Amino acid sequence: MTATGTHRITPSKKKFIKVDNFGMSEYRATVVIATKNRCDDLRRAISSAIAQTAKPEVIVVDDGSTDGTAEMVRAEFPGVRLECSNVSRGCIVQRNRGAFLASGEIIFSLDDDAQFSTVSVVEQTLKDFDDPRIGAVAVPYVEPKKTSRLMQSAPDAFGTWITNTFIGTAHALRRDLFLSLSGYREPLFHQGEEGDFTIRLLDAGYVVRLGRSDAIIHWESPIRDFQRMDFYGPTQRRKERRVSC
Repeated sequence: MTATGTHRITPSKKKFIKVDNFGMSEYRATVVIATKNRCDDLRRAISSAIAQTAKPEVIVVDDGSTDGTAEMVRAEFPGVRLECSNVSRGCIVQRNRGAFLASGEIIFSLDDDAQFSTVSVVEQTLKDFDDPRIGAVAVPYVEPKKTSRLMQSAPDAFGTWITNTFIGTAHALRRDLFLSLSGYREPLFHQGEEGDFTIRLLDAGYVVRLGRSDAIIHWESPIRDFQRMDFYGPTQRRKERRVSC
């Protein structure tokens, strides 16, 4: 990918590129956690969010949990904003809902089975929005149950490294841009929403930056809908192959 004089992105064989650094700006942040029936995992995620030095707003969007999630949040985290759905509408819908409700200029999406590895992740990532062309930051993350490899991390701390997408559990984006592009496409329901959104983000003239912060840890809860994943995962890969042809 290469950056043009009009700040747009054109395809190439490179996965990411480097562009010049610009001045740093400060933003307010909101952490959005969409959740369903992962009460114990959620407790860890919220604890890591409220401990952040940047003092972000924290919004938990409960997608129809039946395991006492709402009661736990109210009892243990009274300072967290809790929004509940009576029926499950899916993660994409709830992420969009959280973005609409957020008051921060930068939205961090954190899965309920993930956590910030240090108290500085949000503060560090906000510094990566140091150019108006940066629409989103792919935050570094690890999945310790799979590998020790650090993913979505900039190759070095100098300049600005650009990539073409981000993972749902580890990213931050500009709220006004996200809403202006109509957020995630809700008919996708599960998987593929991030790639679809970043295509529209790139087409609008913005870029996705590889982050330089401490990592997000994605623990991958055993409480997962594998039937849904088995269906939507291959479906999404078929869509991606058709687009690439």
